[in-house]
Amino acid sequence: MTSIFEILGLGPVMPVVTLDDADDAIPLARALIAGGVRTIEVTLRTEAAFDAISRIRNEFVNIQVGAGTVTAPEQVTVLSRMRAHFAVSPGCLPSLIDASQRHQMPFLPGVMTPSEALGLRELGFRCVKFFPAVPAGGVGMVKAMSAVYPELIFCPTGGITQDTAPDWLALDAVRCVGGSWVAPRKLIAAKDFDAIERRAQAASSLR
Repeated sequence: MTSIFEILGLGPVMPVVTLDDADDAIPLARALIAGGVRTIEVTLRTEAAFDAISRIRNEFVNIQVGAGTVTAPEQVTVLSRMRAHFAVSPGCLPSLIDASQRHQMPFLPGVMTPSEALGLRELGFRCVKFFPAVPAGGVGMVKAMSAVYPELIFCPTGGITQDTAPDWLALDAVRCVGGSWVAPRKLIAAKDFDAIERRAQAASSLR
């Protein structure tokens, strides 16, 4: 099992994608891999999400695929059954922690405040998602929290772009960023996987 720390180190950007049609999962993953991406977060915001994750997991061995917007322990159970590589939550609940530990699922919990970060650190978490990154205080907030919690590694997500990602990646506490700009919903719907591959190449070359 690959740890969440190792997963975050697979590239400077973790694409965060929303799939409306599971048939787009394979060509999307193929385009991301061709662009140098080695991890993908599929959000559980559509009915196609679980099927899409399962298809990517079964088709490719050179990309780590996990679920984002995980908000219930039952979702962790389903992800474990389909052998997803990791789970990401926009926040954190004790029930999600319990489920991830019970299923031995690498888990990236979300934080927005210093108190939330402190609580997860006390529970033994080393890596957290900072969300929503831009509305929650931007680069300055991560700088402030990492100064008092130097043990924590952050994956900022929310409002980050190709142009602003380097500002986040310059921080020692940031191992990678999450970004929806790499494979936006409109390009997936248009099946413009060549454009997504180009965006993946640009994202993979950051830092």
